[in-house]
Amino acid sequence: MIILGINAYHGDASASIVVDGKLIAAVEEERFNRIKHSAGFPKEAVKYCLKEAGISLKDINYIAIPRDPKARILRKIYYGIKIPKLALRRLVALKKTQSIMKTLADGFDIGENEIKADMINVEHHMAHIASSFFVSPFEKALLFSADGLGDFASTMWGIGEGNKIKVQGAVAFPHSLGMYYTAITQYLGFLNYGDEYKVMGLASYGEPEYEDEFEKIVMNDSGSGFKLGLQYFVHHRKLVDMNFEEGYPDLDILFSDYLEKRLGPRRGKKDVIEKRHQDIASTLQKRLEEIIFSFLNEIYERNKLNKLCLSGGVAFNCVANGKLFDRTPFEHIYI
Repeated sequence: MIILGINAYHGDASASIVVDGKLIAAVEEERFNRIKHSAGFPKEAVKYCLKEAGISLKDINYIAIPRDPKARILRKIYYGIKIPKLALRRLVALKKTQSIMKTLADGFDIGENEIKADMINVEHHMAHIASSFFVSPFEKALLFSADGLGDFASTMWGIGEGNKIKVQGAVAFPHSLGMYYTAITQYLGFLNYGDEYKVMGLASYGEPEYEDEFEKIVMNDSGSGFKLGLQYFVHHRKLVDMNFEEGYPDLDILFSDYLEKRLGPRRGKKDVIEKRHQDIASTLQKRLEEIIFSFLNEIYERNKLNKLCLSGGVAFNCVANGKLFDRTPFEHIYI
């Protein structure tokens, strides 16, 4: 069985190929067009994967897309009514996703009817946790994924055993640790897509002087892990414009005027980094770690499994990852 995975029309557009359960190749489009976090359709990445597997598109059995239009459909409808521009944007994205077969056929100069593969929609976070568990060395493990947003969820957790995954829960839009971190990253004047790592580094120069405020920005919530203080954000009230169509991805401002009232004026992109900015970054990082470790410890207590697989953009936070063994009971971790 041959499966081609495609992440398209999102940041970090990429492709992978699995043959008889073995990962043969996985690569991002940026490796070929030299555009960091490149969005759009990963044509060159697909070509590379097919070449590495020694096959053509006609040999593919399944094409897997990490997006499921049916996932959390009621929540999507609710926010579609509340924010009509958001509904229009999602319809455009859905149309592009559904036309992937045609895009592939055009890109490889073959007829669409020559591609015999079935297209499978995989819920966003299910794709994340599968990507970590199925390549990990574990037969059974707890699974945890957290990022900005995918299929109207930001977080998912469950158990993987053998070749099966059982989802135990998820955190739905608008609550998101990824959006929390990105919003403060933007507030601190780092506006490029993927700049969060710079703020993670900046945090080491400051002290967590804003803990009282940050406990209101993102709060512990027993059972579902956390929730955002939504008055600090705008993504639940209006369309946050983004460009994932082609080239370098863009993302509009996520934080509200209220956050500026509480923390002071935002830093301009070229402004000097002050002690206040360092302390805000430090508090941002500290609060993220508190929420993640509390969440993971709660999940551990429910399941008593000492193996953990982490995935999603929040799992890129290597400062938090470096403290996992000290702050949680897990003895074996795969990221």
